[in-house]
Amino acid sequence: MQEERSTRAERTKKAAGGRGRNAPRRSSSLSQEEIARRAYEIFQRRGGSPGHETEDWLQAEKELREGRGHA
Repeated sequence: MQEERSTRAERTKKAAGGRGRNAPRRSSSLSQEEIARRAYEIFQRRGGSPGHETEDWLQAEKELREGRGHA
């Protein structure tokens, strides 16, 4: 039973690119700088109100991925 669990855990880790089950996946074609720049543009477009950093970042990633056909 223990062996089955460790094998399953290894498969999960490999499927996540060796980063573990809960690690966020990053698109290798998008740089942190590109995403940050776009997130800042979204922040400014919203009027610069704080408290939406995560949403801005995720929106920037989404827009950039879709723009490159990686949706």
